[in-house]
Amino acid sequence: MTKQDIARAASLLALAGGMLGAVPALAQSADKAGNDEIVVTARRVEERLQDVPISITVFNQEQLAQRNIVSTTDLAAYAPSLSLNGRYGPDKSSFAIRGFSQDLNTLPTVGVYFADVVAPRLNSNITSGNGAGPGSMFDLQNVQVLKGPQGTLFGRNTTGGAILLVPQRPTSRLEGYVEGTIGNHNERRLQAVLNVPLSDTFKIRLGVDRNKRDGYIHNRSGIGPSEFNDVNYTAVRLGVLGNLTPSLETYTLFTYADSHTNGTLPKMAYCNRATVAGSTGSSATVRVPICAQVDREAAQGYGFYDAENNDPTPYVRSRQWQVINTTTWNATDSLTVKNIASYGEAREHYSFSLDGDAIPYPFVITYPGPARPQGAQYTFTEEFQLQGHSAGDRLTWQAGGYMERSAPLGSQEQYTQIFANCSNPYTFQCSPLVLQVPLGGGVILPVSAGSVSIARNNYTFHNYGLYAQATYKFTDQLSLTAGIRNTWDWEREDADNIQVKFSTAGVPSYVCSRAVTSAPKDATLLTNGACGTGRSFVQKSSRPTWLIDLDFKPTPDTLVYAKYARGYRGGGINEANFGIETWKPEKVDDYEIGMKASFRGQVHGNLALAGFWNEFRDQQASVTIPQCTAVIPGCTNPAPTGINGIQNVGKSRMRGFEIEGSVGTGPVRLDFGYSYLDAKVTGGSVPFCDNTRFICSQASFLTAGSVLPFAPKNRVTLTGTLDLPVDEKLGRVSVSATFTHTDSQYSSHSNDAAAAVGAIPYNAGISPATNLLNLNFNWKGVAGSPVDLAVFATNVTNRKYWVSVVNGLSTLGGEAVILGEPRMYGVRLKVNFGK
Repeated sequence: MTKQDIARAASLLALAGGMLGAVPALAQSADKAGNDEIVVTARRVEERLQDVPISITVFNQEQLAQRNIVSTTDLAAYAPSLSLNGRYGPDKSSFAIRGFSQDLNTLPTVGVYFADVVAPRLNSNITSGNGAGPGSMFDLQNVQVLKGPQGTLFGRNTTGGAILLVPQRPTSRLEGYVEGTIGNHNERRLQAVLNVPLSDTFKIRLGVDRNKRDGYIHNRSGIGPSEFNDVNYTAVRLGVLGNLTPSLETYTLFTYADSHTNGTLPKMAYCNRATVAGSTGSSATVRVPICAQVDREAAQGYGFYDAENNDPTPYVRSRQWQVINTTTWNATDSLTVKNIASYGEAREHYSFSLDGDAIPYPFVITYPGPARPQGAQYTFTEEFQLQGHSAGDRLTWQAGGYMERSAPLGSQEQYTQIFANCSNPYTFQCSPLVLQVPLGGGVILPVSAGSVSIARNNYTFHNYGLYAQATYKFTDQLSLTAGIRNTWDWEREDADNIQVKFSTAGVPSYVCSRAVTSAPKDATLLTNGACGTGRSFVQKSSRPTWLIDLDFKPTPDTLVYAKYARGYRGGGINEANFGIETWKPEKVDDYEIGMKASFRGQVHGNLALAGFWNEFRDQQASVTIPQCTAVIPGCTNPAPTGINGIQNVGKSRMRGFEIEGSVGTGPVRLDFGYSYLDAKVTGGSVPFCDNTRFICSQASFLTAGSVLPFAPKNRVTLTGTLDLPVDEKLGRVSVSATFTHTDSQYSSHSNDAAAAVGAIPYNAGISPATNLLNLNFNWKGVAGSPVDLAVFATNVTNRKYWVSVVNGLSTLGGEAVILGEPRMYGVRLKVNFGK
């Protein structure tokens, strides 16, 4: 640690100490009455939420239902400091916490864990969130959103945080439920759970979730399906719990999910009508039909949810299954041995229009290979834990090791047609876009811009970690926690990429996209590719991470803490970005103070406050640079493609605070949350760029003063619940309303230059502020029966907004956006048995 680090940590500890005088007044009002305790597993053991020195947002299954949270991506609207990158639709979304976001094919900044196991990897040719997948949000104990670096105890190192999905375990009762949902957009959802205790020591729990809903984006092009952004998945889960001896337990989970939708359709927002800031290369010609599309849609009165598709057979198909086994042995009263092993496979096929254009020669349409998917990856994890405590529990500790290995299931392949109209991209039956390039003196040279690229990019990962963490109680009130971990990350990409170019007459010619005759730095030549030449890159790193935390409990129901943590995220590879194929790890120093208190009695509830300051270095940031063409002076060796990749060019500071809590009295309860986030770039380096190959003057990257993407400054969540005065024989009836406000936020800075000179009407890279209202009516035990009835509505005011931008302005000359959900409403009926 530097002197600055020590000084900042000392200041935080001093501030925490200064807060103590104000805390007891709140805690002293406690008595024996009040709420049930909330139990979380944020530190890999069961603890009261009140006792955990981590900023956490927790939702139980009832709260998930009240907010109509169907997928993990729905969480982003309700958890302070949690945002969503929905660039490629909900099935491939990734999370951002406190400004730490995943861009392109970097590793996730937020780990998603189901039953203590990280989600299977899936690396294809577009951003993948490596999330829990469709159908994971039913029959849960709770969902926990952990904020801040989780680099000591959890499997993968993440700089932003972690999301823990805790499923319901098998119980000793014969019980279950069947729940049906009917909603607008023809939503039909059926959930069923059966719990069977086969004996005193052997129990199973089986669940099924089938959900189907029409899309809310209306396709007006007449090409392909009429609706997009639909839902269509089936998920199955089986839990088997065996108490082999009084001290030995084994718990096995089988999960399977299959989703098949039309995918997401971007909506063209505007075009660049000028000749500056993103109108070079092919876009100067394409701008004209893009602007014609924008004008046509306006003239025909397209609604907000009307868009145009140019892919005749769009779809997104994903399948994922996983087996998880947790074996726990209470070796002695003071020692527990735990082993967590998992194996999972994830596959995806997709075909869609990348940019929402409907022009004669579409910009980008993707397809899977003729016999290979775009993504197919297995993941095996193994974690061994030792947990123990001393006599009197003055010292508690845990230590362990983690291993993760992931590799392709065969070979991955994607075909992408670019500026071409193809009747069959697999046999290269295509008509290309022809540019008319002026050479001077009235001479015009026709140049073909059309091509089909064939990408075979296969990723292999090896990850290992050793960790230990302990808490020592100096007194019943004061304790110190220290943890350390070392992580070893290894990643390899094997690439065999071909580009099929077309003459102006449509005759194909074959070239290796990035052919090399000698191995560049950190690369090894391959000779088994279809072109005879491919490339392989290896990125490896090893870093320690740590945690120091000081806790003080002036009363049993009050906690004040101050902590310092080092976070780390491994580097990565994208062979498609010529010259900047690899990037280094990034690291963050996190300083946080917080206070938690609960109070009981006639007015009962809880309150949590957290303030944080993060220093972010070697930041993995997106860099976009268009390739040059021969008509541009100095462009002597045009690159085969532009750069849309990652470089370590960022140095940022994230600071803010969070407030969460709940207060209730009698039949009324108010849950509230607020987060303030100031996430800005404080400096960095100029990205690598070769003027003979790219238009370096039009490089788009994070510069000092830039606001980080997916980092809204303010977010407010309020949920009020009123229990109606109804005779208990008729059941429990309540009404609730949830309001969320989220400030406007950047999803991309790629439109900033054009917006600065007035070339576009507004900056679509800034998603608008939203004020969303949800309403719920819940009737549990209808007329004393085992039936529950709920009526729900989300986005009641039908707020129109977009959540992300597709970054098409610099190449296409137009920009499209990903639209948020409109008003959704419906009825749920649940029949319980055995309870």
